Amino acid sequence: MVSISLVYEGDLRCRAVHDPSGNSLFTDAPIDNKGKGSSFSPTDLLATSLGACMLTIMGIAAEARNMNINGTTVHVEKHMINEPVRRIGTLNVSIILPDKEYTESEMNAMHHAAKNCPVMMSIHPDIIVNYTLSTAQ
Repeated sequence: MVSISLVYEGDLRCRAVHDPSGNSLFTDAPIDNKGKGSSFSPTDLLATSLGACMLTIMGIAAEARNMNINGTTVHVEKHMINEPVRRIGTLNVSIILPDKEYTESEMNAMHHAAKNCPVMMSIHPDIIVNYTLSTAQ
């Protein structure tokens, strides 16, 4: 169990504190939803969580196979929809491993780790997640 404390600071801005560490971050409503867009929106954090979770679980899988995937990058594009309600409609995720040779088994392990991370398993099935995994060229 982890606790996170949040405070509404006004002007559609919130401060979130990770209670165990004391680290904090701010959220702001996006410009297209009456905010200033000065920080991550709550839905941006969902997209960020997906990318970070994929990388983390891939890192665990890589360590178990004595692979070094340092420098792997993830780019997440979040697309909102407004009907029937405002929500995330699509997340496009592009994962790029460092440019080196990977065995079929290693690539399969990275695919499996990314596609089965806890955040991916928690995303509502109505959200379309398009995902690619490739190596840097």
